[in-house]
Amino acid sequence: MQLILYILKRFLQTIPLLFIVSLMGFILIKLSPVDPLGELRLNPSISKQTLEAEKIRLGLDKPVIVQYVLWLKNFAKGDMGICTTGEKVSDKLKERIPNTLLLTSMVIFFTWIFGIPLGITAALNKGKPLDRLLTIFSSIGMAIPSFFFALLLLIVAVKTSWFPVGGLTSYNYSHLSTFEKFLDIAKHLILPTIVLFTISLSGLQRQMRSNLLDVMETDYVKYARAKGLSENKVIFKHALRNAINPLITLLGFEFASLLSGAALTEFVFQYPGLGRLILEAVLKSDINLVMASLMIGTLMLVMGNLIADILLKIVDPRVEAI
Repeated sequence: MQLILYILKRFLQTIPLLFIVSLMGFILIKLSPVDPLGELRLNPSISKQTLEAEKIRLGLDKPVIVQYVLWLKNFAKGDMGICTTGEKVSDKLKERIPNTLLLTSMVIFFTWIFGIPLGITAALNKGKPLDRLLTIFSSIGMAIPSFFFALLLLIVAVKTSWFPVGGLTSYNYSHLSTFEKFLDIAKHLILPTIVLFTISLSGLQRQMRSNLLDVMETDYVKYARAKGLSENKVIFKHALRNAINPLITLLGFEFASLLSGAALTEFVFQYPGLGRLILEAVLKSDINLVMASLMIGTLMLVMGNLIADILLKIVDPRVEAI
């Protein structure tokens, strides 16, 4: 019951958060020098009357505050408006969100599967060649820009033809069997997953190593050793539980951070995800699409933090009731 009340409380806290984020986002977009009708104005075949009609259709003829209030009312009703291309924003999001969730889930899964063991290994071999090697690799992963790394992998894919380039599926996807469709999507996910996984893995591994080393120096760990407990029991039963708690807390932020970090990666590989959609919308100053995507990103952050809090309670029951 207490957990249900906590979840309800967090959802209620989301309402003012969404309002503040939407207001700030709307103002920043309106301050942008990008003209939403810029492409149409450059087309000599489009008349001034057509441009004016399009301006009215998009609501750009109204004052900024009126535009925001109208957008807020429609958003509260579930109407996210239309894009500058004439498509419904909701249709665009329905098309892209599953792809982003698929990519994000893959990256988080592999990051935690490999990051935690590598961090533990580095901590238990502190100062040894293996620790130094892992530190070098993690430093490289944190230093290399995702955009540059994505370009390198793209060049490798083009030169070798080992991986498909662009999109989520091949041109003949509809003619493939169910298993072949699965393999086709998996192949298209390899390159963007490697880019985001490498960067996320580096941070998680270093954080795990640092946390475990700090916990190993605490009094209760020294006391456990003094009682004659085996080193494996001291590490995996006592130290690891406390070392991993801060990482679970940070899990929620990975959803939002991957969304922003995936934008350039998705753009390079032409992956049909939400990050690429947001980037293209910002470049075109597509107000409805940017605002809807911003709200989705905020909700992902809130839901990620909520999941992290629940997992923390499950992993370590000693944590005070949330």
